[in-house]
Amino acid sequence: MYKEEHQAITAIRILAAEGVQKANSGHPGMPIGAAPMAYALWRQMKQNPKNPKWPGRDRFVLSAGHASMLEYALLHFFGYGVSLDEIQSFRQWGSKTPGHPEYGHTIGVEATTGPLGQGVAMAVGMAMAEAHLAAIFNREGFPVVDNYTYAIAGDGCMMEGASAEAASMAGSMELGRLILLYDSNNITIEGETSITFREDVGGRFAAYGWQVLYVEDGEDVDAITAAIETAKGEAKRPSLIIVKTEIARGTPKAGKSSAHGEPLGEENLKAMKAFYGWESEDVFAIPEDVYAHFAVMQPGFQALEDQWNAMFAAYEAAHPDLAQKWNDWQAGKLPVDFAAQADFWDFADKTATRAASGTVLNRLAAGGLNLFGGSADLGPSNKTTLKDKGEFGADNYEGVNIHFGVRELAMACACNGLALYGGLRPFCATFFVFSDYVKPALRLSALMHLPVLYVMTHDSIGVGEDGPTHQPVEQLAALRATPNTVVFRPADGKETAAGYLAALGADGPTVLVLSRQNLPLYENTGKDAMRGGYILRDTDGEPDVILLASGSEVELAVKACALLEEQGIGVRVVSMPSFELFEAQEEAYQEQVLPRKVKARVAVEAGSSFGWAKYVGLDGATVTLDHFGASAPAPVLFREFGFTPEHVAETAMQVMERLK
Repeated sequence: MYKEEHQAITAIRILAAEGVQKANSGHPGMPIGAAPMAYALWRQMKQNPKNPKWPGRDRFVLSAGHASMLEYALLHFFGYGVSLDEIQSFRQWGSKTPGHPEYGHTIGVEATTGPLGQGVAMAVGMAMAEAHLAAIFNREGFPVVDNYTYAIAGDGCMMEGASAEAASMAGSMELGRLILLYDSNNITIEGETSITFREDVGGRFAAYGWQVLYVEDGEDVDAITAAIETAKGEAKRPSLIIVKTEIARGTPKAGKSSAHGEPLGEENLKAMKAFYGWESEDVFAIPEDVYAHFAVMQPGFQALEDQWNAMFAAYEAAHPDLAQKWNDWQAGKLPVDFAAQADFWDFADKTATRAASGTVLNRLAAGGLNLFGGSADLGPSNKTTLKDKGEFGADNYEGVNIHFGVRELAMACACNGLALYGGLRPFCATFFVFSDYVKPALRLSALMHLPVLYVMTHDSIGVGEDGPTHQPVEQLAALRATPNTVVFRPADGKETAAGYLAALGADGPTVLVLSRQNLPLYENTGKDAMRGGYILRDTDGEPDVILLASGSEVELAVKACALLEEQGIGVRVVSMPSFELFEAQEEAYQEQVLPRKVKARVAVEAGSSFGWAKYVGLDGATVTLDHFGASAPAPVLFREFGFTPEHVAETAMQVMERLK
């Protein structure tokens, strides 16, 4: 290793350790041990720190997000504008250097990571996006899409199921432009990995269809660089580079679990500086020649973008339609005004909302929307197959229908990667009860404000004979509790269309919760559903009682309304497909729909009552399900659990009687 390289890598190590020490919180061990690997990678990556969003750049994901100070040190030295002051504010209020990397918060961070394994899976999604967009836009002599996706992962990432699911998927898809560097230091918080993790990781990845490369000395920058070049030379197989490192190398805590998640301590920091020959005892004192070393790289990085920009200018001249399409997709522009098209709102009576969803998806795709997604092996049930659009895979990267396999978590993580890459509108689907498998990735969708579309079908006890394992009860409440997330449970085809339009304009994920069973089509549904809640059926003057419902239970509310009206009771039926969209409306509109002075209210939903109290109040009631379901035909379950018009009407009468 050249002296300049040694000093640059040492600077990364020292800065990371000092940042953790000043915060008195963080993970110094991996940044110290993995610094040579990270330096070797970043110096050859296609990037331009002066324009971090340049579309032609390579993508980098730090899957082991606890090593965030490693990434912040890299961003600092490579010129991304993460200042020394920000490094010194690590993990503090208002800083740009939070405890784990956050997309959209720190310039240059490509993905929010920390939940181990998800970064690997998001990198898989990015590589999928690269393969798909390259197939659509690249032409001979014009490599518009020509990047690699890199990720650095640790032992913990390799233990998590998300990485295993995603790696299996990536091997099947032959994503040759995906390169994963594995910091194998054999240490976790509890001790050596051998107490619980003894498998042959390389053998496992080889079985997935990956090229596996080994670097026995994590200090050997030349060997790491050569391995990266070998990985780039493999066209079909994704590559795993296993780099043997020592956690907290060069410190008295080297090789110890205590180095994983706690500061080194002042004395150990001094010993580390002595080991690496770091001359200054002052903290955060970086020699100017270190900055000069990294500054030398900047013209080369700028030249990479300049070359791409020149190529794209020629591409615009040679292929103007494709270039315009590229620009529109990158900007997220809708190809047409779908809401203004009359046939967009055309649906048959007695249609399951999962079927209506399939119709809408295909109308969007036929209209030119850049959808890219699929189902966790449930496409025929979820109705998410896009007709005549081809199947994405090693034989046809231009296809838009993704077969994710039975891998709900990796599917959702990959969709986050697709959204982060840019230029696509990702969607994924499964049964609603399996949103439990999706939730960890959906939470990161919400945290990153990614407009991933989650299509969740078979939404209640209407699943029927499959029984309680497949009948969602608490999932609606759980997802409604997730910040930055729109949960939309439509009552018919037109409300389903409204849900999709809301999703296209969302600043975060949207979950469409859809029925297995057929539902009636209502005359007054449509665009108003985009407001989250609206008056579907009303009475003259002030109502005596308000019935609120979502999805399939709107039918019960409408029928209960008819029963109550026969008794001279004034009823308002409010369809409430989305709490979040309703609460985003002006207070005057909310008051118009749910006037405070009408205390008699009943909410109807075949799921947990949790969350409905804010609408029905202390005086109201719910017809809901606060226990698990059972195995029986759906009509039997609805009857036995009280989801009948008669029971809803009876509950409304009881509420009104109490309020007299």
